[in-house]
Amino acid sequence: MKTSMLLIAALFVVTACTSKDDLKKLIKDNPEIITEAIEAHPEKFIDALNNAVKVAQEGQGKKREEEEKKALEESFDKPLQAILAPNEAFRGDANAPITLIEYSDFECPFCSRGFNTVMELMEKYKGKIRFAYKHLPLSFHPQAMPASQYFEAIKLQSAEKAWQFHDEIYKNQRKLQNGEAFLKDIAKKLKVDMAKLAKDVKSEVVQKKIDADMAEAAKFGFQGTPGFLLNGIPVKGAYPTSHFDGLIDELKKRGKITL
Repeated sequence: MKTSMLLIAALFVVTACTSKDDLKKLIKDNPEIITEAIEAHPEKFIDALNNAVKVAQEGQGKKREEEEKKALEESFDKPLQAILAPNEAFRGDANAPITLIEYSDFECPFCSRGFNTVMELMEKYKGKIRFAYKHLPLSFHPQAMPASQYFEAIKLQSAEKAWQFHDEIYKNQRKLQNGEAFLKDIAKKLKVDMAKLAKDVKSEVVQKKIDADMAEAAKFGFQGTPGFLLNGIPVKGAYPTSHFDGLIDELKKRGKITL
């Protein structure tokens, strides 16, 4: 310990009159300077480390906030352009000034929150908003892909029944643990043509639609769910209705939409 303390004392002397490189060399050649100092005053080391982590996190948070603010500002002028088919199944007025697109996972609990938000927005801006549902089934949700396949297969028969299927899943999401039996039960209650459904659910046309949605989500930087585009403005996460209200108000202020 005596040797260590002498080294520490030498370190303080050196720092006052030597270069940074010399100081690094001293510590490198005598690492016990650091380790024994930590052992002698562990509580001070922990406090210093915690403070350093806090400062780093605050700095990262501020940087991330600034980056998100910049990206949001850019998105008002250069909105993201999603591909919407001529026969896209919209909920709401197909010619509405507000277009809300969701990239979602039927099994994701946060997407259940997103569902509630979407329903609130559809009611609040009734006649002025249209909604399209796109797929981003995550690999660790085993029932997400089958549910997406059922939705698209049912949509080939009836867009209205597909939306009813969509709603039933989010209202009873926990029942997805029952697997495909739950999906079939919903389809039967909706009086879907089960023979056609069985044929379409694994079809190439259904899988291509889902794959295209997933590729588009990746292109837009959506890695988790839910992800939204509000008139091309990205929203990553299950934000409350008020967040979307703020974006709509900003779009109106900038003359991008008229309600």
